[in-house]
Amino acid sequence: MSGDKPIELPSEAELAEMSRDELVRLGTKMDGVELVHYEEKFPVPGTRAERRAQRSVALWFLISALSGLAFLGVFLFWPWQYEAPHTDGHMWHQLYNPLIGLFLGLSVTGLGVGALLYTKKFLPEELAVQQRHDGPSSAVDRATLVAELADAGDRSGIARRSLIKRTAGLGAGVLGLGVAAVPLGALIKNPHSDSETKNSLWHTGWKAEKGEKVYLRRHTGNFHEVSLVRPEDVEPGGFETVFPFRESERDDEHALVAALKRADAPVMLIRMRPNQAVTKRAGQEDFNYGDLYAYSKICTHLGCPTSLFEQQTGLLLCPCHQSQFDVFEYAKPRFGPATRPLPQLPITVDEEGYLVARSDFIEAVGPAFWERKS
Repeated sequence: MSGDKPIELPSEAELAEMSRDELVRLGTKMDGVELVHYEEKFPVPGTRAERRAQRSVALWFLISALSGLAFLGVFLFWPWQYEAPHTDGHMWHQLYNPLIGLFLGLSVTGLGVGALLYTKKFLPEELAVQQRHDGPSSAVDRATLVAELADAGDRSGIARRSLIKRTAGLGAGVLGLGVAAVPLGALIKNPHSDSETKNSLWHTGWKAEKGEKVYLRRHTGNFHEVSLVRPEDVEPGGFETVFPFRESERDDEHALVAALKRADAPVMLIRMRPNQAVTKRAGQEDFNYGDLYAYSKICTHLGCPTSLFEQQTGLLLCPCHQSQFDVFEYAKPRFGPATRPLPQLPITVDEEGYLVARSDFIEAVGPAFWERKS
């Protein structure tokens, strides 16, 4: 083999005058490579078989590009917002996630299959044996490597197959746009553009609009049923999860469902037992109604539901990362990664005896974000 005896290296002047084929042969010898077998897939260019193979590869790259465009179209323009069952838009809403997965999967698959087909149909069959060597690469090694790579590109035929190059570039480019759209899509809308609405990070669905009363509503399993809560509905030591309700939403199926599905809506309504000592948070001494206290169900660590309540110890537990909040002391964290108390919702009773929210939370619910001061 060529690696068994020393190779006479050319001077810099000779190296500059060598052709690419000569550099390839020199690099092969220097690397101790012996070419055992080499066969072109299409020795005669432009045959029908070659054109047929080229179209089959280009077809998969075109499928990748079209699927990537369809993914972008669905991601950006398809009606993604929830629509209640038996409404006109419910079917279109249900198709959003399946179409996102289908077109993104087809785009990735098309690009991968096209690349595999090109390798199988066009790259020459080559079998080579190379001896390993240690040490850094010299200037000669680098020059010959560049020549070998360029030669391999020419021998693969990619340079003269413009249809495949264009469709592969189109497929990869569109797929890249689709992949970039996923993380960037959430950054298009400024969450602080209107911080005084119930849809901002500073407020929740409990924020009153146009002076309308916000009731505490239980979820019965029927999204369209309105079940309001009275103080006597909660037994001493008991609790239940409640959601905001406005009378203007009573005949609006979409609004009734949306209120139950908002991430910031769930509130734990807890009734303390008689003579149970409760320490109230400074400035929030009148947020409770008698022995009824309402706390956000959203953990201040990472936003999981604090849905486990121990009556004896007065601890609310978050099942995700085991944070514990003491409702006997204004839902202050006692254990786990959470560092802030659960926000308390100010509540009272209206003239008809139903529990209502006096106002929205006076602090942001859930995990921290950049602009949050506490």
